[in-house]
Amino acid sequence: MKQSINIQDQCLNQLRKDNTFVTVYLLNGFQLRGLIKGFDNFTVLLETEGKQQLIYKHAISTFVPQKNVSIELE
Repeated sequence: MKQSINIQDQCLNQLRKDNTFVTVYLLNGFQLRGLIKGFDNFTVLLETEGKQQLIYKHAISTFVPQKNVSIELE
């Protein structure tokens, strides 16, 4: 049986590995900008100007990367 593709994890991992600058929009409209340093099932660790913020995924609306992300969907 073929395993299901987890696009969220693939995308976040590629953004982390490539050190791609991202804008994170929260559900309350607030914007955070920085680099993704890590993530798990519930949180994303974002670094901005040398300071780290742990953001709960349930508070995130959208990730907007500075450049396109290349992931494999097969």
